[in-house]
Amino acid sequence: MKSSKSLYWKLSAYFFFFFFTWSSSYSLFSIWLGQEIKLNGSATGLIFSVNAIFALCMQPLYGYISDRIGLKKHILFFISCLLVFVGPFYIFVYGPLLQYNVLIGAIIGGLYLGVAFLAGIGAIETYIEKVSRKYKFEYGKSRMWGSLGWAAATFFAGQLFNINPHINFWVASVSAIILVAIIFSVKVEMSSYEMEKAESVTLRDVGSLFLLKEFWFFMIYVVGVTCVYGVYDQQFPIYYASLFPTESIGNQVFGYLNSFQVFLEAGMMFAAPFIVNKIGAKNSLILAGFLMGFRIIGSGLVVGPIGISSMKLIHALELPIMLIAIFKYLAANFDTRLSSILYLVGFQFASQIGASVLSPIAGGLYDSVGFSRTYLIMGGMVLVFNVISMFTLLNSKKHRFIRKDVQENTQII
Repeated sequence: MKSSKSLYWKLSAYFFFFFFTWSSSYSLFSIWLGQEIKLNGSATGLIFSVNAIFALCMQPLYGYISDRIGLKKHILFFISCLLVFVGPFYIFVYGPLLQYNVLIGAIIGGLYLGVAFLAGIGAIETYIEKVSRKYKFEYGKSRMWGSLGWAAATFFAGQLFNINPHINFWVASVSAIILVAIIFSVKVEMSSYEMEKAESVTLRDVGSLFLLKEFWFFMIYVVGVTCVYGVYDQQFPIYYASLFPTESIGNQVFGYLNSFQVFLEAGMMFAAPFIVNKIGAKNSLILAGFLMGFRIIGSGLVVGPIGISSMKLIHALELPIMLIAIFKYLAANFDTRLSSILYLVGFQFASQIGASVLSPIAGGLYDSVGFSRTYLIMGGMVLVFNVISMFTLLNSKKHRFIRKDVQENTQII
């Protein structure tokens, strides 16, 4: 068996450069749409909604294929090659199309971004999580390097954007070339038993998930709680930049803030597994939900750059806890043969459904009642669904009971 340490470092490097590529091209996406393409909040909300729709179309497909091919790296290689063209796509295709016709541009852009980034991240995370279980290294520590990659790119993104936004896009393409080289070097062994286990996954197995009320309860948590932070983040850079004397200063400071936040997030990735193991997956999800609700409501109450920056940094606490808790919750309560489809449908797909519905609504609210009041509404929604989830997510006793049922059903199938 290949060295666990070697795979850990290669896959950690893959995380780093994937998030570096993503951050370089996407962390200032809403600012690019508003300042360069000159779109209003409603049009920006539409674009995010279309992105979400294409992502949710790809996520079940990625999930099913991932579970069927097991530890083969075909999907990661496909995504890496696709990302090499991210710079030319933004500069020569996406931007001009959006200026010509917003709907056409949104559809073409949504297809590319949905396949490459928004659905691709789920396929990458589930693949590396599977490898981490096989080779006995902590997934959270590997995922930490992704946060560092995002932070490293974001640190310079604001400055480069003020010089020329196209520089960020070209940097993303160069980073993607390194990504291809890394995935070429990754070699994961797969036994005949693991191959048979992966090939035993059928559409009937996937369909059986939707007969479990526990799976639906989990998706309710995702739609009502976790997807809201993505909607919150979509146009936050626009609001943040508006708090400064000039947009260029706001863009630059936001880059620093985002970078600092993600560095904190990377540190929390070390502590998150300990917290989740200590208090349990369900309690960790509830804790993350309350932190998120507090952050979003606080963003609507505080005044000025310092207050809003403080609220934004709470994200560095909640995200690592939530991400690790989701993987552990799904692995503990459902059939591990379906780990990719569970994550990509139960979490990513449900998140995109929520985002596709909430994004245009939030965009309209930003234009009509302002950012502060919209944040209060969004934060209130998070708290309501989080309280409901306290009674619907599986506790430790149900955890063991459901796990036994799932194992028995698997043996019968």
